[in-house]
Formats: sequence, C-alpha cells, structure tokens
Amino acid sequence: MANLSTEGPWHSRSAAATLEALRVSRDGLPQQEAARRLAEEGLNRLPAPAQPSLLRRFLRQFHHLLIYVLLAAAGVTALLDHWVDTLVILAVVLVNAIIGFLQEGKAEQAMQAIRQMLAPRATVLRQGQRVSLPAEDLVRGDIVLLEAGDKIPADLRLIECYALHTQEAILTGESQAVEKNVDEVAEKAALGDRRCLGFSGTLVTSGQGRGIVVATGASTEIGRISGMLAEVETLQTPLLRQMDVFARGLTVLILLVAGGLLVFEWMVEHYAFEFMFMVVVAFAVAAIPEGLPAVLTITLAIGVQAMAKRHAIIRRLPAIETLGSVSVICTDKTGTLTRNEMAVTSIVTSHHRAIVEGDGYAPTGAIRAMTLENTAEVRIEQQEIFERELREMARIAALCNDAALHEEEEIWRVEGDPMEGALLAFAGKADPTGQEKLRDWQRLDTLPFDARHRYMATLAQERDSQRFVFLKGAPEALFPRCKTEGDSSGRDNQALRLDHWQDQVEQLAARGQRVLALAIRKVDATAMEIGAEAPDDAILVGLVALMDPPRAEAITAVAQCLAAGISVKMITGDHAGTASAIGREIGLRHPDRVLTGADLDRLDDAALAATVVDTDVFARTSPAHKLRLVTALQTRDAIVAMTGDGVNDAPALKRADAGIAMGKTGSAAAKEAADVVLADDNFASIVAAIREGRTVYDNIKKVISWTLPTNAGEAMVIIFALLLGLTLPVTPIQILWINLITASTLGIALAFEPTEENTMRRTPRKRSESLLGAALIWHIVFVAALFVAGVFGIQAYALDRGYSVEMARTLALNTIVVMEIFHLFFIRNIYGTSLTWKAVRGTTAVWISVSVIFFAQIAITYVPTLQKIFATESVSLVDGMIVIGIGILLFAIIEVEKQLRLRLAAARDEAQRTTCQSV
Repeated sequence: MANLSTEGPWHSRSAAATLEALRVSRDGLPQQEAARRLAEEGLNRLPAPAQPSLLRRFLRQFHHLLIYVLLAAAGVTALLDHWVDTLVILAVVLVNAIIGFLQEGKAEQAMQAIRQMLAPRATVLRQGQRVSLPAEDLVRGDIVLLEAGDKIPADLRLIECYALHTQEAILTGESQAVEKNVDEVAEKAALGDRRCLGFSGTLVTSGQGRGIVVATGASTEIGRISGMLAEVETLQTPLLRQMDVFARGLTVLILLVAGGLLVFEWMVEHYAFEFMFMVVVAFAVAAIPEGLPAVLTITLAIGVQAMAKRHAIIRRLPAIETLGSVSVICTDKTGTLTRNEMAVTSIVTSHHRAIVEGDGYAPTGAIRAMTLENTAEVRIEQQEIFERELREMARIAALCNDAALHEEEEIWRVEGDPMEGALLAFAGKADPTGQEKLRDWQRLDTLPFDARHRYMATLAQERDSQRFVFLKGAPEALFPRCKTEGDSSGRDNQALRLDHWQDQVEQLAARGQRVLALAIRKVDATAMEIGAEAPDDAILVGLVALMDPPRAEAITAVAQCLAAGISVKMITGDHAGTASAIGREIGLRHPDRVLTGADLDRLDDAALAATVVDTDVFARTSPAHKLRLVTALQTRDAIVAMTGDGVNDAPALKRADAGIAMGKTGSAAAKEAADVVLADDNFASIVAAIREGRTVYDNIKKVISWTLPTNAGEAMVIIFALLLGLTLPVTPIQILWINLITASTLGIALAFEPTEENTMRRTPRKRSESLLGAALIWHIVFVAALFVAGVFGIQAYALDRGYSVEMARTLALNTIVVMEIFHLFFIRNIYGTSLTWKAVRGTTAVWISVSVIFFAQIAITYVPTLQKIFATESVSLVDGMIVIGIGILLFAIIEVEKQLRLRLAAARDEAQRTTCQSV
C-alpha cells in the first residue's frame, strides 16, 4: 500500500488522475490485489471504541462528593441503631448509581448507530466482472456501481454519471437531492459543493453511476464525524455542576461546625466525650439533607412524565432542568424548522402569479391567484385564462415526471425524486378533476435530465390525438428554446418577454426558492422520439417555485422563544440565500445577516465568539462548523440547546448543554447523541419542553428552599442549646423522625407543583447563577432564626407552666413539624403571593402529604407504644392550638418579608429601565 497515493483532496483531482493514483483500471481491481489491500487497510467499518468493564462503570457512579455525604449520613444513623433510616439512605445512593449506570455510554451508542448506517452490500467491478460483496470488504481502488435506491457503501470519486442524484441531508442538511457529475472542483469547496464525490451512508435517489473508492471506514466523512463524536467533551449540566459545588460547601460546613462543637464543648465546657459525640451526631443528622437527592431525582422523574405527554422523550434526567435554563437554541433547518420535503409554493404564468398552499405531498390545497400587478384578486373575466394556465401547467408537471405519489395511512409519500413528487402534488392541486384523464396519455420517448442541458423532456400523446413534447428544467436552459408564451391551445400566445420572465425568476430565487420553467411543443403526429435535443420554438407556459417550506408551528414556536428571552440560531448546510429566506419566514431577528462555512473558517475562536451573538443564520456549514458554533456560544456563558436530525448534527448534539433530536425523521446517531428526542418532530414541542424545564427547575429550587432552611433550623436549635447550656429541645431520635417523615412527604409534594404564571416571560438564568444565591442564603438564615425562636419559645412556655422535659420536647417536636408545613405553603409560590385561594387550596400531593404527617404526629404523640419509643407525652387541645398558632405566625412573617423584597426588586428593575431609556 505504500505505493498508493493518500494525498487528497480527491474532489480536486480528475477521474483519470484518481484512477492512476490508486493504481486501478476502469475494469476494477484484480481479486488478489483487493485481498491484499483489505488485509493491509482493514474492513470498511468504523472501529468500536474500548468499553470500560461493567463493574468499573458501576463503581464510577459512587465517585461523587454528595454520595460521600449520604454514606456518612448512613453511617451516623447506623451508629444510632436506626437501621430503617440507614437502609433508606443506602437505597437512595443505590438508585442514583443505577440511574447513572444505565445512562452511561451514550457516546458509544451514538457511534454504534453511525456504524449501522453503512450499506450492508455493494456491487463492484473486479477484473471486469460484476460482483456483489459485503460492504465491509471494500478497499480503496474498488469500482462501485450505483443505481437508484442504493446506499453508497464508501466515499467514492465518481467516474461516470448518468442523471445521478443523491440525497445527502444526513451530512449537509440540504433537503433536495444533489445532482452529481464527474468534474473536479476547487480544493476548498464546501462539502455540499463536491458534486464529483459520493459519500458513504447517503442514498442514490435517481440515475446511475460508477465511482472509485477513495476512503473506507474511519476515513470516510461519516467516519470523521464518528471520530469527532468520540473527542467531544460532554459538559456537566448546570444542575449537576451547582449541586456538586453545593455538596462540597455543605460537607465542609457540616464538618467544621461539628468538629468545632465537639472540641469546644468537650475541652472548654468539659462535657463527657461520649455525650458530645452523640450530640454532634444529632447535629449532623439535622444538618445533612439526606433526603434531598431522592426528592430531586423524583422531581426530575415527574418532569420526564410531563415531558412525555408533550412528545418530548428525556434520555437523561438532568436534561430537564437544563432545558429550563436554555438561553440559545441552535437549530438545524431541514426537518426541524422545515418539513424536509419539497413543495411548490408559488407559480408565475404569463398573466398571473399565485400562492400554492397545502400540507406535505398531499395533492390537495388551495391556489390563491393574483394578477402580475399584485391586485388582490383575479377578476372574473380573467378567471378562465388563469384556470386554463393552471390546467396546462398541471399537465406538464405530471407528464414530464418519473416520480409517483402513494398514500399510506393517510400520509402521502413520494417514490422517486422529492422535487418531482412536489410537482405531482401541485398537479393534483391545480387540476384535480383532470388527473384521471392524464392516465390516457402514452409516453413515447424521454430525454432524461442531464447536467449538460439541465432540462427533462418527454414525448407523449393522448390516445390518437396530437403529440406533444413536455419540458421542465432550469429557466436559463429553457428560455432560449421558447419563442412564445401562453399554452398549447394557441390562444393568448405572444412573443416571449425575456426580461419579464428573468425578473420573475430573480424575485423567486431571492426568496430562497428553486425555480423551474415549464414549456410545451407540438410535434408531428408521426414523431416517435425526441432525439438528442428537445425541439426549439416551444411555448413557455409558466414558472414553478419550490422550496422546503417552514413548519407553521415552528414560526409560532420561534416567536415564543424570542418572547422568553431565548435566541434562536439556524445552522444549516443549505445555501445562504435559501437559509436567509427561511430565516425571514420563521421570524428570526437577523435573517439577512448570514455567515457561511467559508466565513467561519476565516474567523479565529475569539472573533467567532464575538460575532456569533449577533448572527442568527449560518449556511453551508459542516459538522465541524456546527460543533465550533456551539462551543463559541458556550464561551459567551450561553446555555445552548442544539436541535437536529442528521448524522452531521451528532457531535454538536453531544457537545450542547441540551441536545434535542427529531424522533421521526432523525437518524439513529442523532437520537443516541441527544439528551431529548421529540417524538412528533415538532419544533413547537421544544417550547413546551422549555416551559416544563423551567417548571422543574422552579420545583427543584422550591425543594431546596424548603429543605435547607428547615434543616438549618433544626441544626441551629441544637447549636443554640449547646452554646447557651440549655436542655436539648429535641432528642436525636426525634430529629431523625422529623427528617424521615417530612423529607419523604412534604419535600416530594413540591415535585408536583404546577407551572407558575409568567414562567415563560422570565429571561433565562445565567450559567454562572448559583443555586445557593444571596436570596436563598438570606432565606435560610431568616427562617432558621424563626425556627430557633419558635422552638425555644414553646420550650420556655412549657417549662414555665411546669411541664415535664418530655412534654416540652413533645411540644417542640410538633412545633418544628407544624412550622415546616406552613413553610411549605409559603415556598409554593416563590415569584408571587402565597395569600391567594389557589395557593391555599394547594395540590392533591400537598394535602396527601399534610394528611400523612398529621396522622403520623397524632400517632407518636398519643399512641402509648410510640410514646415510649420517641419519649413523648399527650398534648392538650389548647397547647395544640398554640403550636398551630406558631406555624401561622411563621407564615405571616416570611410572607410579609417576601412581599417587601419583591416590591423592592420591582422598584429597582423599574429604575434601571428608566435609566437605560434616558441614556
């Protein structure tokens, strides 16, 4: 193999030069040489990455600081002989490890999906003989034969093309089939412009061809994407990153305080070491939110169910929270914002222009006409002319066509070239009653589309009537062959107004549409073939403009994203003009500001990071460009969601904070690389998913905002009792009971909270925003202080009344639980008032939790057996009302504080807006 050229690029070499470089003739390799090359090069498949052992993958799930904290909490409860609590904590750790273990290996699954996209078999020439062999046995230098319907088995340098078209959307994002030829192109030509190459994994939609294998396995374009995917670094989600920071800080704080208490009380206050050790253990149990990870996991799981109802399938739990913080959506065009199917969207005739409506390839839909002067409606006297023009265009579109439409389960699908399928759908809309008559036409000859003449022609006749040649093709190719305009009836024919038609073509092309001209020519009644060239003196009937239309729901979804402060950026492999036109239609902010892949190559990383913020459309991009754009946005502190459906999107989907793949049209590789899969391929589902993500984050924030202050309050009660030399208001076992009963009920109830009003009117939070911000720290301190006041207040009341220590502790125990319940009702509304009927009414989950706690507290307070276990005594009705009154007072104080804080914040924001407007 040392004598084979490995230098590229192959698209800048001629076919002859490629054959010479790979030392092969047009008859293909000898079998012996092919076997030798296969032994040296290896099989034509992507290498499987090294997999860690299952045990190693499982043990890796325990390497997290918060898990260490939980294990320490389990050890503490074990020392206290509370084995139920120990088992609960260990179960939480085990569940989290299992979830992580099952989610591990996403990149390996994505690359396996790419490997499965390679063609299973290939037809090649070996010593002039046509041979079918497994695609993995291909080597460089093999001559591959291509026909319509084939999946290209390796990267090929085409050496023969006969009307060859391939579908390359999985690599380039272009929805329409690409016309191939054998002419070399510039060395730096974009991937979508390398017309002389056939790419592994792409589909031949029409025509025939031959190509010489120039790359196999990992060296192909799909192989390069696989390599990029393996090297892409998966970022931690904001939630995981902040929880990691929180766990470290909490661990350090608890250890410092516990150690300080132990040393101070033992060495300074001279308490017995064994007693102080148990007190410190009680403090640790109170301070460690051992139920928090379980509740967070449950909150995310509930979000998964809610997302599924909105057709968004979550593959990784933390992705839900990430969706709620998304500030930029980088979206592919084809199949995401558009339908990934060609459609005739407008037509122009000699007298009229019209807008063509409809859905997909269904041959039904309205055609709204206007005169060329853009009057609102076609006048009655012109209606007959317009209908005649439509019938003529429908006849040409249907008879100069090799595709077929089929309805399967109420969905119309095209068999053949998507563009020709769109023309058939247009024919059905333009002349629905005349479609049956078209079956009476007999095709006599065909001149296939070819890159040299850029049109297609068919010769046909209706039974024994006059014969016609029907033509469709590029306007610049057909205009020279047309002398008149009108239709075949001979009525209203006039000289061809070339300037007028060229102006119409330019207007349509400026909107990103592909323009085809339709023409007709009467021929001799005895004509049996078209000949090498179609006849001149044809009649130009009209123009049809095709495009991959935007989804109607995508337009609404983009508007909702922009209203929510979320930028939308379109990254596509399509041409700049088409991308800009789609950008305008879907409502992007800067649709006319387009950067191409070539422009991106000229920008260094710093310049790109500065430019990407104000640019919303990126065209002619490669997979490397998409990955680079996502990374550039992340350097600007953006939380990026990337949507896509092709193999070319997989690396960027993996790198993005939230990768979103299309479920119906998406490739397996895209789905495996993504965090979220849209089951309905509906861009509007992204908005619903983001709203749900924000709700999940709010609920997580509520869980944390409820858990930390209550745990801090319990811990501060112990600290104050020690520092002031007071009797402990609650015992270690009572603290364990509080944590067990409230964390497993009240905390979980917050996971079911509905979406708050104005959720989608808030701007996305910043990546750097801390979960434990200043507002939450203040709330923790404020509520903990109120807890201390409430507990010591009820203890002082009990001792003053001459109650026993056990009765005082019973009242303190119930006071803590009641305050936690009222704190729950307060925390349910963090962005508005809690003093509404809707807030008081709560949710089913809230009242189930409160009911469980009520009966549990009744049990340990009044059931004799439980009184012995928890050292409690029965509480009178009056004392019970006082305990509830303390809870009400707590709610009133923190609600008044919240309203003052919200009003100050609103006033500050208004002042800032006024200052900005004055500047």
